[in-house]
Amino acid sequence: MAVPTEHDERVTVHTSSNGPTAVRRDRIPDHVVSVLFGTELEEWRRGWSGAVDQTPARELVIVASDISRGAAASSSARVSPNRGLAYTVAGPDIGSGQLTETVSEALVEFDSTNPTVLVDDLEPLATRRGVNRAAAVMGRLARATTDAGGSLAIGYSPTPETVSVLDTLVGVSDQIFGDDPEPAAAVDRLRRADPTTFGYARQNWAEAQRGIESCTRNYPQAKQIHASLSASETTPRTLGATLSGLVTLGVLDTWGDTVGPTRYDLTEYDPSRMVSVGVAFASVINGDGIDRSD
Repeated sequence: MAVPTEHDERVTVHTSSNGPTAVRRDRIPDHVVSVLFGTELEEWRRGWSGAVDQTPARELVIVASDISRGAAASSSARVSPNRGLAYTVAGPDIGSGQLTETVSEALVEFDSTNPTVLVDDLEPLATRRGVNRAAAVMGRLARATTDAGGSLAIGYSPTPETVSVLDTLVGVSDQIFGDDPEPAAAVDRLRRADPTTFGYARQNWAEAQRGIESCTRNYPQAKQIHASLSASETTPRTLGATLSGLVTLGVLDTWGDTVGPTRYDLTEYDPSRMVSVGVAFASVINGDGIDRSD
């Protein structure tokens, strides 16, 4: 296969906070490898258009979940009678090396200049194995796909517990798309009104989330939230600037009855809003016109 000379949106992340992620977009590719972490085979296949000629010409489906309607896990591919579909029920414990190898072999067999790899949905993997592991697996898939001249689209429906994986997916992907324009507009307003606070918040939002959720005080100062963190990459000052940005974005509030350093009202912390803002920050960092460097 020809290796692309440009790395232009070869790897994209499509997020959704309102139900299933629409990772299948625009057109139906000819050659597809579909990796299912949270969807069963039959449900996934029904998601293509109902017409026989509106499915991929060739598709390998890797079922990497435990919702395969009782099908026994198998490392060998099974081929459907029409020869257009092959599938492997690998189960949720598939190793990243085996997954990457299976995808790479399929891409070579397709012998296509434009193969597509679809991931639906990353959230179950992030929940089972942690956000760092999920991001590492996507990094391996991204390299295997782009080395084969293909494109990778990752579907992701983040939760408060797993949204921070977006912080590391920024380095894996060319573009992250969100489905909610309101938090994206709020982040853009912060960028224009207070570029310094915006810079701290977009760089440190994931650590601020960890600090907020690990702090046992209801009305802490920034230094007290910072003290609840382990292996911190921020200082109390930079974390305070980040928290200030999150207040502006409606993630939490300040406690007004105090003199001296700002106290934050963690009783008003909104985990769902944190998810939306995290998606918006990740989208902005990868978006046109925004410097990706720190």
